Amino acid sequence: MTTTQTASSPIGSATLAEFTAGLRGSAVLPGEPGYDQARSIWNGAHDRHPAVIAQCAGVADVMRTVDLARSEGVPLAVRGGGHSIPGFSTIDGGILLDLSQMTGIEVNPDDRTVTAQAGCTWKDLDAETQQFGLAVTGGLVSSTGIAGFTTGGGIGWLMRKHGLACDNLIRADLVTADGQFVRASADENAELFWGLRGGGGNFGVVTSFEFQLHEVGPTVLSGLVFYPAQEAEQVLAGYRAACAAAPDELTTLVNLTTAPPVPFLPESVHGTRIIGVGGCWSGDPDAGEAATAPFRALGTVISDVFAANPYAGWQQALDPLWPRGIHNYFRSAFLPALDDRALRVLAESFATLPGPLAEIHLQHLGGAVGRVGAQDTAYALRDQEFIVNVIARTPDANGFEQATDWARGVTTALGPDARAYVNFTGESDPALVLASYPPQTHRRLVELKNRYDPTNLFRLNQNIVPTV
Repeated sequence: MTTTQTASSPIGSATLAEFTAGLRGSAVLPGEPGYDQARSIWNGAHDRHPAVIAQCAGVADVMRTVDLARSEGVPLAVRGGGHSIPGFSTIDGGILLDLSQMTGIEVNPDDRTVTAQAGCTWKDLDAETQQFGLAVTGGLVSSTGIAGFTTGGGIGWLMRKHGLACDNLIRADLVTADGQFVRASADENAELFWGLRGGGGNFGVVTSFEFQLHEVGPTVLSGLVFYPAQEAEQVLAGYRAACAAAPDELTTLVNLTTAPPVPFLPESVHGTRIIGVGGCWSGDPDAGEAATAPFRALGTVISDVFAANPYAGWQQALDPLWPRGIHNYFRSAFLPALDDRALRVLAESFATLPGPLAEIHLQHLGGAVGRVGAQDTAYALRDQEFIVNVIARTPDANGFEQATDWARGVTTALGPDARAYVNFTGESDPALVLASYPPQTHRRLVELKNRYDPTNLFRLNQNIVPTV
């Protein structure tokens, strides 16, 4: 591999040659074969050109890459699954530390744990854990990486029964800004462990996660039921009432969307606004029909595709609707309750979807999510009953700016002071970071940042700014 310095490279050719020679993985430079593929990420809204892409094969490579960025004073981006909505998993002119080659997984069925390297996606992890009828809360789109998902919190189909992904984290191994390998758990570097469960990638590069697993599947009652758009207010009000009595084993969401051309929907509704109510029952299979029944009778049913599905298959069911390369922007708002005003805002915003790919998700929290103490993890918004994720998507740049403006308008209408969720935030904005944490939690995160990354090497994230 050539290591000739390009005109835009901030790293000297000799330094780069020495770095590349020491990698067990590989370094990809601009102009080399595979560079464009290696630099691309899931969100097509971000088209950036790193000076070097370090495809790490293990912890030693991660340490070398962090050392290079620190010693050369070069900006650093870290990529796990590459699903960062704001584009934090890529960079112009800096170093991209790519973990996607690190996909080792080891399941211990006896104590129901799994250890997974940080380049794994939820599809990878589910495939291994479901061999033993075990799972942990994962993403709604299986190509999402486990790393950013977990360190930001981790909202998914199992959360009301088994908590967020971060609630099931037992241990994390990471490389800190000074290039040191550190292990964090409840018994070792406990304050760092607290911060990794909701504080994002601010404190280092996590190289490995150990999760507590739960008996799930191999089949779960899951699916979607669809209602006409004109019944939005009725369906939303009925959904609120149904959630109030929902067992913890049932996690649901409302999707205010446009009907895709799928075979289980009549052609007459394809391309028109439609309401989908999705759910996953992770309890006793015999009780699932009764538990989901209220959500499947909220209005005039267009189609009901709830069924007993393989859990791993359900985790991948939405993947075709979320392809790589289109433009994506998210904006979120937590709701402590779903009052009449919020219902009106959602219904009115649904009527103004800016395009066929735009959506509004309303997800029910509570259950196991709310039983964790607000100070037990950096994800501290445990008293919030719902979260709204406003999704602006376009096939390409055409209309994308207008769609993002619409998304911002929806969350502003829901409440300008509403708390945000770091994993559902589509831009780097200090105000949104402050809105993601209660003041005392944010102060504690700043103290951790001061200790582990005082120069803010890890700043391509929803950034906790150090004060030292």
